[in-house]
Amino acid sequence: MIHRIKNIFINSKKTVDFIVLKNASAPFVDDNFFYVTGLEQGLFEGSCAVLHPDGALDLLVSELEAESARKSTAHLTIYKTKDEFSELLKHLISSNKTIGVNASGLSYHEFNTLTEILPQAVFVDVSDGFFKTRLIKDEQEIQRIKQACVIADDTMAVIPDVISEGISEYELAAEINYSLQSLGAEKPAFDTISSFGKNTAEPHYSHGDAKLTEGDLILCDFGACLKKYNSDITRTFLFGRATEQQKEMYKTVLQAQQIAFDAIKPGVKAGDIHHVVSSFIDSTKFKGRFIHSTGHSLGLAVHDGPGFAPENTMELQENMVLTVEPGVYLPGFGGVRIEDDVLIKKDGLELLTKSPRDFTELE
Repeated sequence: MIHRIKNIFINSKKTVDFIVLKNASAPFVDDNFFYVTGLEQGLFEGSCAVLHPDGALDLLVSELEAESARKSTAHLTIYKTKDEFSELLKHLISSNKTIGVNASGLSYHEFNTLTEILPQAVFVDVSDGFFKTRLIKDEQEIQRIKQACVIADDTMAVIPDVISEGISEYELAAEINYSLQSLGAEKPAFDTISSFGKNTAEPHYSHGDAKLTEGDLILCDFGACLKKYNSDITRTFLFGRATEQQKEMYKTVLQAQQIAFDAIKPGVKAGDIHHVVSSFIDSTKFKGRFIHSTGHSLGLAVHDGPGFAPENTMELQENMVLTVEPGVYLPGFGGVRIEDDVLIKKDGLELLTKSPRDFTELE
């Protein structure tokens, strides 16, 4: 993990002596803790990582996490009490130094704790260093995301076999989650979306007690979490025979996604991808019905940073991983979304999720 730590210092606009990551209780545990340690197991509540400019790493963890922490190559210090934590942290860091913190992942309470332990230190926000470094995936990260994508694809292939009239959204979500973990995922990457009929018009609907009936759109949006890394895929099916409106919605979204694929390459501004997609959809009868960004960065977090948002001026770079997910949503009728994960390459992109994208009517 030495190269990751060095890059965080390089990519930050601030000059600091150390960087400190301080976890609170779940869910306020910084993903960057796992990014710099490479640890795959453990919760690490109350733990602390001290990063050095030369790539060295000190870990300060409780006895509860000691065995898990030993899987890291970092220098390990174990504490038993809060008072002991404070004394050990003082030993690791001189109080009169300039210390970087990831303000976007640090609770106000934990920041106050650090200032009380190190009252002479100057604290500065270096979250930009983490942000810029994590946007570009290294080979280990890419391989883990690819493995998570395989699990998502294999789960998507199961869905037509479990669909039947009368199945509830809850039941379909349970089948998806079971498949993800039976295929090797640690857990679903996020709360699985399995929506039917008019519920598909809500982009962030999860699942409820609605039962599948003839003519319903079926929207499935889920991902696999594998060794802390995530995939994210969406497919929309039709139960029975589609209407012309449903077919036209699907054709529009599929064309929009292909337009995005064709435009993505290094050097292009992320926001420009969204604009070409939204402009196309707005040229159809579904003008104004694409109501979210075209995609997001993907990695340790499902939303691992900004992506194809309209205001994002970030230039795409090789080894970024993002989702591409145009959609059309008609309230009271239904919605269509198609989502895939892509790796930016020198000359374009590599499609990481490979499930068929053809319109599918299920019987």
